[in-house]
This record gives sequence, structure tokens and C-alpha cells, in this order.
Amino acid sequence: MKPPQPAPELASLPVQERLLAASLRLFAKQGVEGTSVQEIVAAAGVTKGAMYHYFASKDDLLYEIYHRLLGMQTERLNAIADGPGTAQERVRAAAADVVETTLASIEEAIVSFRSIHMLPQPQRSQVRAERRSYHERFRALVEEGQQEGAFRKDVPADLAVHFFFGSVNQLGTWYHREGELTQRQIAEHYAELFLAGLRE
Repeated sequence: MKPPQPAPELASLPVQERLLAASLRLFAKQGVEGTSVQEIVAAAGVTKGAMYHYFASKDDLLYEIYHRLLGMQTERLNAIADGPGTAQERVRAAAADVVETTLASIEEAIVSFRSIHMLPQPQRSQVRAERRSYHERFRALVEEGQQEGAFRKDVPADLAVHFFFGSVNQLGTWYHREGELTQRQIAEHYAELFLAGLRE
């Protein structure tokens, strides 16, 4: 029997990356529930045995998609938070960065936002812990700006951060790569709008 062939654009990827890329494409197009393991392995050009060597289930693929995106964004946030500049400058940089990286990985972001609630409880708890850790670091930056007097103190930092990330989570509902604004331009506008609401 002839082995399955991956989509041409996936053929050069290692098996693990091929599985992630194929599942991301299918999840984005037809949802996690509407995607079978057979469809994933066929698109990736591997056998089920090869998939189960790396991932025990669709849930593991979904978790890895989210985990990689948030892990990358957390690493970048920590570098900004620990870097030079005033708190206001670092908040602006962090706000622009999370928007720009979300837009650059918009398919991953859309799949994660729509489907993370479908994960089994242990993985869902891990996702919540990772997300909470990211938000707490971001909130600490805003609080630092409040302490320095750059930001207003009558609005709780936690509320401001939830408000901002509510808008970030909606990027997938309207953004398309062929739009007039670049990802960087959108990120700068979002950051400026966020800071405008924080300033005294």
C-alpha cells in the first residue's frame, strides 16, 4: 500500500511540525470537532502510528498549538518587562507586541480562542494557569506605571488589562492579511489606544 503523501507545502517539515501544521489548517477551516484524526494524518502524509508517537490525541495537538503561541508571547513579554525604559514605554511595547504576534499567528490565535474550552480538564487547567501567569506579568507592568505616576490610579490595573485583552481576543473576527494596514501599524494603534485610556 502506497504511504500517504503530505500537502506539497508541508512535505519538507519534520513529522511533528507537519502534524501541527496540518491540524492547524484543518481546525481553522472546519473546527476541532469537525476534524478527524484520519483527516489530520492524511493531510500530514503520515500514519496514525506516527502521529501517536508524538501526540496521543487531537487534544494534544490543540494544546500544543496554544502552548507554543502563548509560550512565545510570554518569552517576549518577559524580555520587554525586564528590559530598559520607563514603565510606560515598556507597557506600550508589550501591548504592541502581543497584538503584532497575535496577528502574525492569527490562525493559531483563532483556533485557540474558539476551541480551548474543549480540552480535557487537566489541560484546560494548565492553559488557564499559563494565561493567568501572562496576564499577571502584564498587569504588574501597568501597576508599575501607576506607581510611577504615568498612569491613572482610579482604574484598577486588572480591569484595564482585561479590557485590553478582550479587544486582542477579537482580532480574529475582523483581521485579514490583505487589509490596508500592516500588522505593525495595527499593533501601534492598539497600543496607543490602550495607553490613552491609562494616562492621567
